[in-house]
Amino acid sequence: MIPFEEIKKYLPQYLSSTAQQELFNELKAFPHNIDQRIYTTYLHNHTNLFQGDGIQNLLYIHFPDTNVGQVPGMILSNTCDIDQSNKRLVPLRMVYAPIINLGKYEQSLIKNHVDTGHRSIESINSHIADIRKQHISHIFNLPKGGQLENDSIVFFDRINNCPSNLLDGESVMRQRIFTLSNYGFYLFLFKLSVHFTRIRDGVSRTMH
Repeated sequence: MIPFEEIKKYLPQYLSSTAQQELFNELKAFPHNIDQRIYTTYLHNHTNLFQGDGIQNLLYIHFPDTNVGQVPGMILSNTCDIDQSNKRLVPLRMVYAPIINLGKYEQSLIKNHVDTGHRSIESINSHIADIRKQHISHIFNLPKGGQLENDSIVFFDRINNCPSNLLDGESVMRQRIFTLSNYGFYLFLFKLSVHFTRIRDGVSRTMH
């Protein structure tokens, strides 16, 4: 087992020693503790948007379909980048991905793959189990909890964006579904980093 002093190098340095120890304890129990512990109610009434927040009624378009709808979404942008008090020459837009009901996703897989004879139900069950354990790099598992009424998922490859000032403080509080706890936020950042920054393409990019 990796000693805590080694793991501390990769933990948020702004946490108190108690909060760091609590985070470490949760990480030791991973993946058997992916439940309501990934959320916190501490920041629910805060007017700022936070990276990893779940927000209702965000605009969404799924190309090549050009119809615009509204969906619950998870904020992928860094908290500082979308902070309205952080004035910039060119404001950064808020990036987010839709939150999808896991049960409906599972049923669509069964309809499209099992019912058509292309896959076994065991393969679908294995896929869903991997999602719940956070084993799939581009899918973030969101267990039911707080104001999130169903087990859900977020695909990191289904990103949309909108102006950061589209929501004012009152709208943020009214539309917020959840905010991630220290543990949930650490898992979220880890998976986000793995999906977007891992170097595995096997391509030499020399300057010659």
